[in-house]
Amino acid sequence: MASIQSTQRLRELIGTPNELVRLKIHSQLSAAARGFIARSPMLFFATCGKDGLPQVSPKGDAPGFVNIADDNTLIIPERKGNKLAFTLENVLDNPKVGLIFLVPGTCETLRVEGRAELDDDPQLCHKLSARGSAALLVTRIRIDAVYFHCAKAFLRAELWKPQTWLEQINISFGREISQSGGLEEQKIEEFDAAVRSRYETDL
Repeated sequence: MASIQSTQRLRELIGTPNELVRLKIHSQLSAAARGFIARSPMLFFATCGKDGLPQVSPKGDAPGFVNIADDNTLIIPERKGNKLAFTLENVLDNPKVGLIFLVPGTCETLRVEGRAELDDDPQLCHKLSARGSAALLVTRIRIDAVYFHCAKAFLRAELWKPQTWLEQINISFGREISQSGGLEEQKIEEFDAAVRSRYETDL
């Protein structure tokens, strides 16, 4: 197995970008970027903790759930979850973050890089309410770079073509916990039923 150890070797394999490509990277939101975020119901949030390990978490809600405070600032509401809070704890340890916004049916994505901080201002959390509940807190992103990513990965995956979708995978969190010794076999279905119930009543 050959291991690539230098930028020179990497560039021999990958090549170098057209000089014009770098000009798509901006330091603030354009009208097109604003419009994309306003239609996006889903983003992926990348952080890195104090141990140096990166993590990526999905965030989703109704299209436009991310508030655009100004051309340099985004505000992401925090909703109910499993309370592990890996992303939020990582932000406290290392504020440098990355986001990828998706719009269903659109193969291009929007990437944002910046610095994050957490805020629990009651008025702001109330402003970003959903389904009758205020946000638990918000993550404010100060934008350093924002740019659209080309469609090739999504085109290769045929992600938005329903005819290519395989049968849905049903995940058993009860079984995952049981495999770690934390749940008895006879309790698995009860645990999974509770999870399914929360999907319907506790968003």
